[in-house]
Order: sequence, then structure tokens, then C-alpha cells
Amino acid sequence: MAHGTSSPRITLAALLACAAIADIGAQTVIKPPKNKYTPQQDVELGREAADEVRKTYPIIKDEKIATYLSGIGDRLVAAAPPELNNPVYQYSFTPVNLKEINAFALPGGPMFVHRGMFDAAAQEGEVAGVMAHELSHVLLRHGTANASKAQNPWLQLGQIAGAVGGAMVGGQMGSAIAQGSQFGLGTLLLRYSRDFEKQADLLGAQIMARAGYDPRQLAHMFETIEKESSSGDRAPQWMSSHPDPGNRTEYINKEAESLTIASAVDTSQFQAIKTEFASLPPAKSTADLARAGKGGGGGTTKALEGGGDTAGLNEIGQPVPRPTSSQYRELRGGGVFVAAVPADWKAVQSKSAIKVVPQNGYGQQNGQTVFSHGIEFGVANANSRDLREATNTWLNAVAQGNHNLRLAGSQQVVRISQRSAIATPLVNPSPLGGQERIAVYTTFLTDGSLFYYLTVAPEADADAFQETFRRIGESIRLTDVR
Repeated sequence: MAHGTSSPRITLAALLACAAIADIGAQTVIKPPKNKYTPQQDVELGREAADEVRKTYPIIKDEKIATYLSGIGDRLVAAAPPELNNPVYQYSFTPVNLKEINAFALPGGPMFVHRGMFDAAAQEGEVAGVMAHELSHVLLRHGTANASKAQNPWLQLGQIAGAVGGAMVGGQMGSAIAQGSQFGLGTLLLRYSRDFEKQADLLGAQIMARAGYDPRQLAHMFETIEKESSSGDRAPQWMSSHPDPGNRTEYINKEAESLTIASAVDTSQFQAIKTEFASLPPAKSTADLARAGKGGGGGTTKALEGGGDTAGLNEIGQPVPRPTSSQYRELRGGGVFVAAVPADWKAVQSKSAIKVVPQNGYGQQNGQTVFSHGIEFGVANANSRDLREATNTWLNAVAQGNHNLRLAGSQQVVRISQRSAIATPLVNPSPLGGQERIAVYTTFLTDGSLFYYLTVAPEADADAFQETFRRIGESIRLTDVR
């Protein structure tokens, strides 16, 4: 008799175990993409970028709203898969008084949610769903996975952070900042592929269910965002950086069918929080921020390595001090090069190069950016493995935009950081009048890209700058070893 009663119990336990296994297996398995960066690097990058965002955005200081948003965020983090939730991550959840429907999370954990997201949501689960989606980007490390796939050797973490805040603004302001950011690095980190979007949708749905939210509310919020986007009244920024993989509602709802929703959370505060938002000063738009002249490093240049003060660089036409300083400092160009440059020269980073210039050697003249004195480091694509051919093809392309650029002598074989290189002397009309001398030096990087540095000075000043240019050139060390 004892044996007879034990058998059903064993069978029932086995069935329950099989049911549990089947339930786990029913949900989609999400695997993080390849990533050459470490989670700690994600954290460092996210922290720096978040600092830029907080300088740029109108952060909401209301304690009730901040506490409420952090409560949702903490609940979602607690429901995240432990194998993805690295203990080094530093989560924060910050409300922003901007009217566009948007939310974004930076690598390593900082998350920002626009007031417009709350205004558009009909229930807490819809906001929580978007937050779970953004949290999934952090957990799957999609930002630095994008950077890992990039082939350009200038894409290094130390150069990315300052561009992130601006690139996420979107619209009018975001365009200006993205154009002034080195290689659009903010876009690289925070604009995802459709595959990454689907991963974040599905993992976000799973996190929602474990946190006590119905994943179907995420699908509903996406439908709301899509309607806003198609209406043209208030185009959600979220859509520009989070492309629709297609059939979004369908596959999220299908995923929801395979999930068990934990005990429902108390969402009774949601309407009170929406009322609290309504009591705040009117929300700004990103266009308002652009008109106010903010932007976390917007404009056309961004200084490198703490040289953010460009005051005095734009007095074109004023005397340029002759190099007199015997003090040099180290300049690092991502993972590409290290060089010694005069301590009193400024480093200015643009889309494709780093210029190091003396006072009054760089700035605006008659609506154009002028570079009259200094040195420039850059990387260009090479269409040939023959150095001379690659150099001349690139120089010919440069000359297409500057028809007065001319050879000033024969090319010479030289060395840059123990690598074979070519020196090309050029002349060009100087923006200050007369002619300027330009010397261009090129060599190959290990990935086949063309590394160059060039020196420029008016003919009248060329001799005075010659020794400084020589010393900088001899100091260059290429560090792009793969």
C-alpha cells in the first residue's frame, strides 16, 4: 500500500519538473553578441556619457517622480537574468523634462526617461516595458557590441563618451552634435540594428513578466509610439534610434504567451505621478535646447583629453605666437598613436582628425573654419596596399575640394614610428594672405588604413615652426597593434 501511494507522488513531481523545464524552454533564448570590451569599460563609458547628458538635459529634481522612477527601475533590475546582470553595473534612472517620447540607457546602467514617455503612456506597465527594453540593451551590451564591430581604429572608448549625450538628443540639435562628433560615435553606441532591437524586445518582455508586468503592455506602448510617429505631430525620438524589426506587436505577444507573469505589482501611483508631472514647468523640446545653445560639446569641434577650452583659438588674423615652450605634453589618439605636442597648444577633435594648434591658429573667418598654423593627425581609407598609390589617391581626393593645392617638390621615403612612410610637400594659398607650406606624411596602419599627419604654416612663419614640427613628428608612436 505504501508503495502504491508513493508512485503517483513521484510521477506528479516528475511532471511538474517537466512542466517547469518546458516553460523555461518555451521562452526565446537570447545570447549577447560578441564584444571586445569589458563590462567595466561599459561602466566607465556610461558614467562619462551620463555626466555629459546631465549637463545638457533639463533633469527633473522632483523627489516623488525620481523615487517612483527608480522604484520601477530597481524592480526590473531585480528581475534581470543573473547571468547577464554583471555586479559592476551602476544603474540609475533619471527623469528628464523633455516633451518628446524618448528613453535611452547608456552602457553600464545609466537610464534617462523623457517626460513625454509618461505623457504618452496609459498605464505604468507601458513605461516599465520601455525601461525593460532599454535595460536589455545594457544587459546585452549592445552599445559596445556596436563599437566592437566597427573597423575604424579611431573608435576607442576614450573618444566615445563625449559624443553620446549629444547624439541621443535627436532632431535638430542631435544632427548638429552628431556632425561635430568624431565619426558619429554616439550614433554608433546608441542606434541599434533591427536584430539588436528584437533581442531587447524579447528580453525586455521576459524581464517584465518576472517583475510582475504584462509584456503585452510593451507591445501596446510600441503601437502608441508608432502612431505618434506617423501622425507627424510629435515624432518620437525613440523610433529614430530604435528601428522597428517588423511584426513587433506580433512577436512580443507571442513571447508573452510563453511566459508566466509574477504576482502583479502595485501600479496605483501611476496616475498620481502623471499629475505630479503636470505640476512641473512646461516640458522643453530638443529644439528648445538647440536654440538655447546647449549640447554637451556640440558645434563643429570637440577638444581631446581635457583640452576642452577653445577660447583664443578663433582669433584668426591676430598674431600667432612663435613656438617658444620647451614643455611638451602627451597626446593620445585613441588606440592609434601617441605623440608629444607643445604644452600650450590646444587639441581640437573633429569628425575625422585631431588638430593641435597654437593660439589664433584655428577658428572662424568669413563663415568658414580656418586652420592656418599647427599639425593634424588623421586616418583615411586606403584603396591600395601600395603606399604611394594609396597616398596619391587620397591626396587627389583632397585636392578635389581645394583646386589651388599644389605639389611643392618630389615625394620622399621617410619613417614614422619605425614604419615606411612617404612625405609629400605641398603649397596652398594661406587664409592669412600669401602662400602656406603643408607637409603631409603617410603610412599604413595594421588594418590597411592610411595614417597621416600634416603640418601647416604660412611661408612667412614656416622656419619659426620647423623645429617644433620636427620634434612632434619624431615623437609619434603608432599603437594600433591588433
